[in-house]
Amino acid sequence: MTTQDTAPACPSCASQAAKAQAATGSPQVALVGAPNSGKSTLFNALTGARRSVGNWPGTTVEVGEGGWFLQACDGRREVALLDLPGAYSLDPASPDEELTRRLLVDVPAADRPDAVVAVVDAAHLARSLHLVAQLREHSLRLVVALTMTDLAARRAVEIDDRALEEALGLPVVVVDPRRRTGTSALDAAVDRVLDRPVPAPRPMAAGPEADDLELADERFAWALDVVERATRSSGGGRRTWTDRIDRWATAPVAGPLLFLAAMFVVFQTTTTVAAPFQDALDTFFSGPVTNVASALLQAVGLGETPLHGLVVNGLVAGVGMLLTFLPVMSLMFILLSVLEDSGYMARAAVVTDRMMRLIGLPGRAFLPLVVGFGCNVPAISATRALPNARHRILTTLLIPFTSCSARLTVYVLLATTFMPAQAGLVVFGMYLVSILLVVLVGLLLRRTLWRTMGGEPLMIDLPPYQRPTLGVVGLVSWIRVKGFLRTAGGIIVAAVTVVWLLQSVPVRGDAGFAEVPPGDSLYAATAQAVSPAFEPAGFGQWQTTGALMVGFVAKEAVVSSWAQTYATQEPQSSSQPGALAGELRQAFESSSGGHPIPAVLAFLVFILAYTPCVATLAAQKREVGLRWTAVGIGVQLAVAWLLAVAVFQLGRLIS
Repeated sequence: MTTQDTAPACPSCASQAAKAQAATGSPQVALVGAPNSGKSTLFNALTGARRSVGNWPGTTVEVGEGGWFLQACDGRREVALLDLPGAYSLDPASPDEELTRRLLVDVPAADRPDAVVAVVDAAHLARSLHLVAQLREHSLRLVVALTMTDLAARRAVEIDDRALEEALGLPVVVVDPRRRTGTSALDAAVDRVLDRPVPAPRPMAAGPEADDLELADERFAWALDVVERATRSSGGGRRTWTDRIDRWATAPVAGPLLFLAAMFVVFQTTTTVAAPFQDALDTFFSGPVTNVASALLQAVGLGETPLHGLVVNGLVAGVGMLLTFLPVMSLMFILLSVLEDSGYMARAAVVTDRMMRLIGLPGRAFLPLVVGFGCNVPAISATRALPNARHRILTTLLIPFTSCSARLTVYVLLATTFMPAQAGLVVFGMYLVSILLVVLVGLLLRRTLWRTMGGEPLMIDLPPYQRPTLGVVGLVSWIRVKGFLRTAGGIIVAAVTVVWLLQSVPVRGDAGFAEVPPGDSLYAATAQAVSPAFEPAGFGQWQTTGALMVGFVAKEAVVSSWAQTYATQEPQSSSQPGALAGELRQAFESSSGGHPIPAVLAFLVFILAYTPCVATLAAQKREVGLRWTAVGIGVQLAVAWLLAVAVFQLGRLIS
């Protein structure tokens, strides 16, 4: 019999979430468990935090902390809950596992967590118990949180949690963090354990002086004995529906085709369904918001001052244009979150294993690369899950070639402006080009810098497929949307302000500050200095070159800088923020000598391949050092320029 929730000592008590970190001096409780065991989802359920979660291995690569209020009859007790990186054992095979071991057992006893919640996957019980066996060998207060019991039941495996508790000699609580069940019982169990003395270590019979192989054999034997005492199986070895789907999803031919089809549906749906909402927001910002902002400035006597240009032509035009892409980003994040939560994205590592081994990387390196399609910064952090140092460096250098969501705003704008009927196909094509660049640049680096680096077989835990839940999909999507909004509200506002200042400083003519035509400004002069380098690629106009310069800060700023530049043209121009598409058509038509489509495609390729945002560069420097970051910048700029020139020159010959 499996208990879904056990009432705490006080039936009226219920778990509450605390979004802030715990107060100083609160007891520390650590969550530890194998990757994809539900650990980070449980952390979010207990603390109300917004830590990234997903139904694939390796989503936690840093330590998260949040406040957790334990409910007991004598009142609430606040603890600091730590979400440690996923670890299969305390014998580290990667930097993230090494960090987990260090925080749990390698520090002095006084610096260890006051209690440890070991998250145990019921669907892979024997494997999960190996970590519990190692934790029991140290002086730690332990509670076992049993997750994935629903997946075990689908495999006709019943787990008696009371028998498991007796076999382990530890408190066991069944929890379902995705559905928020069992958390009140976990409250009570941790509250009781914190009041008990720290237990003495329970080493294996072989003793601590035994060799590692002997100890490992004894731990596995102990785990199998516990499984036998606490579980009952009636499945008869039958194939699950996960096995049936994986027969096709991981097949050599059908697997890649299925993956490409899924990605095509995501991007085609994103560009078509979100288009009406994007148009409505564009009309809203270019009409009512602009008019209200102008009227308010006029009412307070600032209508004819430089501040009017900053607010209306800068913030409203630039940030407003960026916010029109909110429906696009939101829908894409939702669709990708559904694929992640279902467990499908982990199959991408299997599908691409052969391609990864071609460039000298293990198939599991594809997981941080996939994360890079959302944002390059956490993807670089995710490389810590790779055990080989050279694999980590190579993957870190390749991640900037994955097309992060910030670039999507530029893709959608140009695709819908120049190729509206094929917009979804163009966006999908950019992601295919991104994958191709990862492979080609990976081959180049391996053949030049790492000629002796060998591959290794794929070893990855494929989670069972599961029905995506609204809570998890909504949480993951909101984390990503919030990041997009934070960029719009922070970096983009700063970039817009700097661009406005540069456009307000005259370098030619007799106009004063904030009265200068854009073409006579310091911004234009700076962009014109580097524009000749892009003439062979078909986009040598200063407005386009200037947007690329601003895009170095954040790729979303390319769109906002365009909107800002064309909104501040001289009065005889009919330009308004909502007419940006017309201005772009004219600009690319002029700069390309009548070949705008090849020039646009060349620009898109350059946006994809050139130096990522400053946040990504900072993450690279932190993980692999300044020298390798500089190497990456050089490779990115060279590849971006060469590809852009090649695309335009070939395109204009056949257009």
